[in-house]
Amino acid sequence: MSTSRLELLREQIQPMDRESYERAKRRWDAIAKPLHSLGLLEEAIAEIAGMTQSESVFLEKAALLICCADNGVVEEGVTQTGQEVTAVVTANFTRGSSCVCLMAERCGVSVIPVDLGVAKEWKDEELGSKYPLRMKKIAMGTKNFVKEAAMTRKEAEQAIFVGVELVKEQKERGTQILAVGEMGIGNTTSSSAVASVLLGKEAARMTGRGAGLSDAGLQRKIQVIEQAIHLHNPDYRDPVDVLAKVGGLDLAGMMGIFLGAALYRLPVVMDGFISAAAALLACSFHPAVKDYLLASHVSAEPAALEILTFLGKKAPIQAHLSLGEGTGAVAALPLYQMAARVYEQMTTFEENEIEAYHPL
Repeated sequence: MSTSRLELLREQIQPMDRESYERAKRRWDAIAKPLHSLGLLEEAIAEIAGMTQSESVFLEKAALLICCADNGVVEEGVTQTGQEVTAVVTANFTRGSSCVCLMAERCGVSVIPVDLGVAKEWKDEELGSKYPLRMKKIAMGTKNFVKEAAMTRKEAEQAIFVGVELVKEQKERGTQILAVGEMGIGNTTSSSAVASVLLGKEAARMTGRGAGLSDAGLQRKIQVIEQAIHLHNPDYRDPVDVLAKVGGLDLAGMMGIFLGAALYRLPVVMDGFISAAAALLACSFHPAVKDYLLASHVSAEPAALEILTFLGKKAPIQAHLSLGEGTGAVAALPLYQMAARVYEQMTTFEENEIEAYHPL
């Protein structure tokens, strides 16, 4: 996968359409309700109009893309559970029995689990058929980045373009809004490393307890990230270099999804800290990607709010979520869908023959 393909992708991504955005803002102001009374949801719908270059906003067909991959740094003792859990939960996605699948079914969201690097050779009988696993494996997980780069640059680019292609497929199938999720034991460690480099902040500030580390475990995790950054000296000006040295294949796939969303003008809802780190990579590659991102919630991980603030995104859900899988993104989808329904179907002040509200 040549760098020239990445450069072509960079050239093709364009900012949102400001005229469609402004028309949507005027439409909101004309709807027969108090001005700006749906808060962040109104802004999101106007942004979606800009993303799609259309004043009409329909979000009925939604899909969740889940990037699954293992992280070699797990061998450094940075997690409470073993690497095998990645495969167990990935298999549960295919059966529809995981947390996010149950939520998605309730909300009418399609689920597409994708194996980019789960450290397992699958047998047919190990997987369910409700949500078939997309086999896009680049490697059997990343390397332990305390000892060597997590992956080669070629592997990072391959995983990025898997994400781009997934978005293209969804666009062709008529999907109107995407949500992003992940599964990979150890991926809060890689995400914290990526955030530390790209934001220029100390690892201790960017690192949390993940799925329940003790105080000693947290200190070990911080030490591991510091060692890796010192060893590899990733170039913050080159997000693919950062990704390859201290990232993960799940992060690479999600980075590609965010780039693909911008390329194909589809709104995409971030989940929590890990997908936000992937979004940070994508926005470091091309700033216009920010125009296509929607926040869902503020993760309990300490760096999550810092990344959202850096990206200029405000989340509609404040619920102390930290589950991953895309649960926060799926939880936010009905909020955006309901707001779109109001935007499209609510009558205007003029249609009701009443005086409109005016900003004071």
